[in-house]
Amino acid sequence: MKKTVSTILGLAALSLVTLTTSCSSDDNNNNEGPKSDFVVVRDNLQGEIKSGEVVLESGTYKLNGKLIVNSSAKLTIKPGVIIEATLLDPNKIEEVRYIAVAQGGQIDVQGTASSPVVMTSAEKKPGAWGGLVLCGKAPINKGVTASAEVSALTYGGTDANDNSGSIKYLRIEYPGFAYSSDKEFNGLSLFGVGKGTSIDYVQVFESSDDGFEWFGGTVDAKHLVVSNKLANVGDDLFDWTEGWVGNGDSWYGIRTNAGNRGIEADNNSNNHLVAPISFPNIKNLTLIGAGVNDTSGEAQAIKLRVGTKGKFDNVVLKGWKTGFDVQHDEGISYVGKDLLATNVKFEDVTVKSKATATTPVTGVTPDISKLFTESTTATGAGNGSGVPTWTAGWTTGL
Repeated sequence: MKKTVSTILGLAALSLVTLTTSCSSDDNNNNEGPKSDFVVVRDNLQGEIKSGEVVLESGTYKLNGKLIVNSSAKLTIKPGVIIEATLLDPNKIEEVRYIAVAQGGQIDVQGTASSPVVMTSAEKKPGAWGGLVLCGKAPINKGVTASAEVSALTYGGTDANDNSGSIKYLRIEYPGFAYSSDKEFNGLSLFGVGKGTSIDYVQVFESSDDGFEWFGGTVDAKHLVVSNKLANVGDDLFDWTEGWVGNGDSWYGIRTNAGNRGIEADNNSNNHLVAPISFPNIKNLTLIGAGVNDTSGEAQAIKLRVGTKGKFDNVVLKGWKTGFDVQHDEGISYVGKDLLATNVKFEDVTVKSKATATTPVTGVTPDISKLFTESTTATGAGNGSGVPTWTAGWTTGL
């Protein structure tokens, strides 16, 4: 009798486990979006996702051309996935490898600190492939809409809260492919991306052009890392233009080569006063340069020009010839009000700040004495001029 009861109870427990597992599986399926007609070929990832959701589950995928996520489509990338751009034939630059999300499309990068998503290249050198491009519907000041210099996708609009998806724990390695000196990919290019988009814990590693660049938009971005140490990396760590008005928190950038600035910040080179005026708020920032003997000619930690505004707080700048470089009358007029840095710590910086008027007058130096306040206890991205603890486990090359 005891044996019979035990058997019955065991079968009941097994049935319960089976039912629970089945319900969990059904719930997961219900959370996924509609399936796409796009066929994923692990050794030949390229083409256009025109609708539905495509999920990259695990392992390595070979990127053999451009991958475009169109309006109403979604690309989901699970933890630990590696997307590797294959070697590009230099005679077939029309086949450059990159990933782009068009207006109305979404990307969902689901990396973790212990299992980040990695977008890299088979050729381990800067500029080997294009990188990641997001195009949203948020306002820009280049026009109501414009065409992205890379991918040729439309961006911009009137939806400040537009949502291009979510990116978390992503490493982008060796991007920055250049069609020409005027047409280059960045690591992560954000064209008119809206505030509904989430960007958190992203590293750009050895990009031949800018690590991150904002072309207008309203998107916020936290826990960003740029590391450029190879000799043939040559541009800025962070860059914004065309009216970006988002927020930045916990940025760490380092270059030990003869690249360009820590931050290059613009509004609009054709019309310095066109709205929306670039006006981000950046807090907890560390920028490390190549040192006071840097021969690049562009050894400025933060260059602010063509009418950008901006507020910075808790900043550590180390190893730059110039800390802040303000250019043009509009920017100079904002100093102390809409162009302001508080709690700044300088280490091995030759000139803390300088300014150049739109039309310089011999013997006249613009007054930007209210640009910044200093603090010996500023922590920057979290560890002063040291590597922040939050980078552990998912970054490389620091």
